[in-house]
Amino acid sequence: MRIAVTGASGKTGWRVVQDALGRGWQVTAILRPGSLVPEGLTGATIERLELQDTAALQRALQGCDALVIATGARPSIDLLGPLKVDALAMPPQLQAARAAGVSRVLLVSSLCSGRLLHPLNLFGLILVWKGLGERWLAESGLDWTVIRPGGLKESEEGLEAEGIVYSAADQQESNSIPRRLVARVCLDALQTPAAINRIIEVTSSPAQPPVALADWLAS
Repeated sequence: MRIAVTGASGKTGWRVVQDALGRGWQVTAILRPGSLVPEGLTGATIERLELQDTAALQRALQGCDALVIATGARPSIDLLGPLKVDALAMPPQLQAARAAGVSRVLLVSSLCSGRLLHPLNLFGLILVWKGLGERWLAESGLDWTVIRPGGLKESEEGLEAEGIVYSAADQQESNSIPRRLVARVCLDALQTPAAINRIIEVTSSPAQPPVALADWLAS
C-alpha cells in the first residue's frame, strides 16, 4: 500500500504517517511550505506544497493507492481559517486525486460535523465547514470514507485498554479518543472495502470491549 497524507505535520496526520510506515506502507507526507517536520517521519517522502496548487499536488499523488486528508483548521484569531482549510481546501485535493488516478480518499473530520447549533461553531463555524467538506467528498464520485472522531486526546498511555466505540453518522455527540487510535482506524478503513462510502464515528472507552473495524462493519 502506498498512501499520501495531507496535513502530515498536524497532530493526527503525523500519527497516520507513523503508523502507516509501521505497517510497512510507503507514505508521501504532504506539508505546507512553512510547516515544521515532526519527529518520527523517517522513511516517508516529504512533499512541501500549497494545497491549492493542484498541479504540484497531482505530481505528489502519482502512484499512490489512497489519499488521507488529515488537514484541519487550528485555533486562531482568523475566523475564516475553518472555511479555508476544512471547506475550500477540499476541491483542489479531490481534483488532484482524480487527475492522479487516486480513487480512494479518506477524510478525518469531527464528531457533530455539519451541525449549526453547537458551541464549536463559535470558532469560525468550524463544524459547518467540515460538513460542507464532507459533502463535497461524498459527491466527488471517488471511493470515500469519513472518520469522525470525538474529542482528541494526545496521551499515548493505555491505548491497548481502550476499546473503540464505532457508530454511523450522527449517533454520537461527546466522549473522546486518543489521536493514535484515530490513526489506526484510518488505516484499517483503507484496508476494509466495507468502509467505502461510509461515515464512521469513533470514540473510545476502557469499558468498551475491543472490536475490529471490519467486524463492526460486518455486523
